[in-house]
Amino acid sequence: MTPGKRVRRPAPLPTKEQLRAFIAETPGPLHKRDIARAFQLFGDDRIVLRRMLRELEDEGVIGRVGRKRTFAGSGLLPEVGVVVVTGVSGDGGPLARPLTWTGEGPAPVVTLIREKGRDPLGVGDRVLTRLRPTGDNAYEGRPIRRIGTAPTHVLGVFEPSRDGGRLRPTDRRDKSDYLVAPEDTLGAASGELVLAEPLQSRRFGLRQVRVVERIGNMADPKSISLIAIHAHGIPAAFSPEALRQAAGAVAAPEAGREDLRRIPLITIDGEDARDFDDAVWAEPDPDTPDGWHILVAIADVSWYVRPSDPLDRTALERGNSVYFPDRVVPMLPEALSNGWCSLKPGEDRPCLAVHMWIGPTGEKTRHRFVRGLMRSAARLTYHQVQNAIDGIPDDASGPLADSVLRPLYGAYAALKQWRERRGTLELDLPERKIVLDESGNVVSVEPRARHDSHRLIEEFMIAANVAAAEQIEALDRPCMYRIHDRPSPDKLDALREFLSSIGMKIAGGQTLTGGHFNHILSKAAGTPSAHLVNEVVLRSQSLAEYNPANIGHFGLGLSRYAHFTSPIRRYADLLVHRALIAGLGLGPGGLPPDAGTDFPDVATRISAAERRAAAAERDAVNRFAAAFMAERVGATFAARVNGVSRAGLFVTVHDSGADGLVPIGMLGDEYFVHDPARHCLTNRRGDVAFRLGDPLKVILVEAEPVNGSLIFSLADGRGTREAGFRPRGGDRRRRR
Repeated sequence: MTPGKRVRRPAPLPTKEQLRAFIAETPGPLHKRDIARAFQLFGDDRIVLRRMLRELEDEGVIGRVGRKRTFAGSGLLPEVGVVVVTGVSGDGGPLARPLTWTGEGPAPVVTLIREKGRDPLGVGDRVLTRLRPTGDNAYEGRPIRRIGTAPTHVLGVFEPSRDGGRLRPTDRRDKSDYLVAPEDTLGAASGELVLAEPLQSRRFGLRQVRVVERIGNMADPKSISLIAIHAHGIPAAFSPEALRQAAGAVAAPEAGREDLRRIPLITIDGEDARDFDDAVWAEPDPDTPDGWHILVAIADVSWYVRPSDPLDRTALERGNSVYFPDRVVPMLPEALSNGWCSLKPGEDRPCLAVHMWIGPTGEKTRHRFVRGLMRSAARLTYHQVQNAIDGIPDDASGPLADSVLRPLYGAYAALKQWRERRGTLELDLPERKIVLDESGNVVSVEPRARHDSHRLIEEFMIAANVAAAEQIEALDRPCMYRIHDRPSPDKLDALREFLSSIGMKIAGGQTLTGGHFNHILSKAAGTPSAHLVNEVVLRSQSLAEYNPANIGHFGLGLSRYAHFTSPIRRYADLLVHRALIAGLGLGPGGLPPDAGTDFPDVATRISAAERRAAAAERDAVNRFAAAFMAERVGATFAARVNGVSRAGLFVTVHDSGADGLVPIGMLGDEYFVHDPARHCLTNRRGDVAFRLGDPLKVILVEAEPVNGSLIFSLADGRGTREAGFRPRGGDRRRRR
């Protein structure tokens, strides 16, 4: 079987997570037959589907709409659903929010009806509730039964009081404080970050907790990452068995490995990189004019982490490493991630490597995987490499500029042509970088630099990932693909409607590719709407995930793709390494024969872990940014609208990248209408609009590092909108 031949396999049953995501992302109600048709389920598979839907209902993840077996999608609440109690209203009644919310903007507020004869509800209780809309983003809920209580632990900031103390939760979704009795404070001091467990209190009002762990003073900058770690349940401690196994690791033997030590492979990473697991090298291909021979070598984690051993179990639990501005929570202990599996200069390291030969325009003509032994020639940063190519070498990069770096850039130029031809989606959305001093305090928040040296490594890694997926398919082995589906029809319709409102359009009636989106992005480049268009195009895309069933990667324009290049920090890559080792007969540490049966469940777990890590990293960045902004309350900033909802405008400050909210009550005295299709707010006459991407001048009103929230007001009371627009006449009649 040739590497390019695609093997067709029957589509497996969807996982519960895939069902949940499909129902959440589909606007409007879905009948069971619609779901079965979407996943191509027939016969006995539909019986299994019915059982899975019932389980999701019982878990409160989805809800039925009406009496028929029709389920709620995104943007609305079902007739019956699960809510979690968040606080009390002005008259002492319980307030709640949906347990899961995937719609745009803040979750609806649910006011629960108190009924005589029922046990009082406490903050954190989960309740199956019959829901009835009562107004804009508001519902009335009649409890049916309590199905769960508060989380097992609450993270918050302790403040003493005469009756013991109060715990202010770090989770911004938790709107109420908790009571701490004098005997339950564990000696916590004012402003201390603590972990507490809820007590079984069944009275209205604030719920009681008991402090079980004192974590540190909230004034300590290190507490910010600790909040994110605890709040998102990131596993931070390794088991004693895993630590012992890592500490006992020794150098891998040379036997059975290809000797790559004479090849000057180098690592290229950021200045703040904590692990080095990929190295690259290139030379002109003597057999192909203007062609290239590329070598990508990856740390051989599979030699040290074997299936089902203690290290493997902890790696699967974590799913990936989690990176914060001041620390990393690694997937593997430091003895491996910073030791035997880190490609340090001048030290022998085991690796799994792929030789690739590409033509002058980037197409791969062949590849070969080997299990090797390498010795890194240098550890360079992106900045060093870019400076060397631009004629400003230093002592480390200068000796390698002509012999190593220029061939790398030659191969990159060819791979770049391949990227452009296949229509890779090219979004221009800069990332934030938190710069800390030695004490961990935020010095600045600035855009993360992106040079051709970054793109070079990206293209080399993509080529290696493609080769890995092709090789595993050719070997007919289970593969953990990295998939990215096409945008859904509903999202495309919303995108087309939005683009038409700013005088742009995207092709219709044909299969869209990344190139079609790139055409829109290039037209918007350099205009006031550029950032806006990039944001909306991004929001129209599906989420990438791991899956053993291949549907290709839409964003990269690839028919097969698997993560191979970072097994230190991603469990999916470790599975790909094991599949290659077993299929090619490269020695111990390969994938067991029956491992493929667990792949659907593993894919769900590591995809969820990836989302968990991304949320924790994003929360930490927001809290660091809020800490940086806390001393600038009252200052005026240039900002841009990054989200529009009934609650107001979500904005991003230009100079720091900090995100915050301009509440709708601070937009003026007029009544504003939310138009989700156009991502805007208009007044009833339709002659004023606040829209996604609009530039504004805002004043910082409040900064709360504990939960990362920033509240702004408009600098002039009504805002300055360079890219504002007047909706068409028909829109003036829109209501909420």
